[in-house]
Amino acid sequence: MRALALCGLLLAGLLMPVQGYAQGETATRDTTEKGAPYVPTPRHIALKMLTLADISSDDVVYDLGSGDGRILILAAQEFGARGVGIEIDSQLVQRARRKARRAGVADRVEFRQGDLFDTDLRPATVVTLYLWPDMNNRLRPKLQRELSSGDRIVSHSFNIDKWPADTTVTMEVRSPSEPNKPLFLWRISAPDATP
Repeated sequence: MRALALCGLLLAGLLMPVQGYAQGETATRDTTEKGAPYVPTPRHIALKMLTLADISSDDVVYDLGSGDGRILILAAQEFGARGVGIEIDSQLVQRARRKARRAGVADRVEFRQGDLFDTDLRPATVVTLYLWPDMNNRLRPKLQRELSSGDRIVSHSFNIDKWPADTTVTMEVRSPSEPNKPLFLWRISAPDATP
């Protein structure tokens, strides 16, 4: 009986909303396929992420785990950037494409269904992340291998272990019951020129 009760509690914990998000912005902990839940980034945080990364019309922004496309749509609308969103959930990819058409930026952004670990990041000048810490940590070698000197990575809420960020900013949230959200920025530096 205790084992059954424990299983019930564990299952309930997997389906509970992630705490700390505004009403309408909850996510489930069911990350079996995705590796991270879909939690929409609030507009003011997405705008700060893009500002922190110093986005311009010369940039190609890759959003890994792009959800409904809001970060890339904002990058195109506000900064004139181009972008590619990688999302494993086909329904979110379709939603992002619809939103980009409605926003008039479908010619500047594209959304691909796929695994972010299989995506070639070399065309990117900026990569945005809002993934679990273990996903960020697993991505680090790929980011360092495929991005070029001067490219930027910005992560919402989660750091990358043993890789000190060049800049960390704390975003004050709009609800007193929510914790403040850190944003982390890394700039890819040129490889050491050792003989």
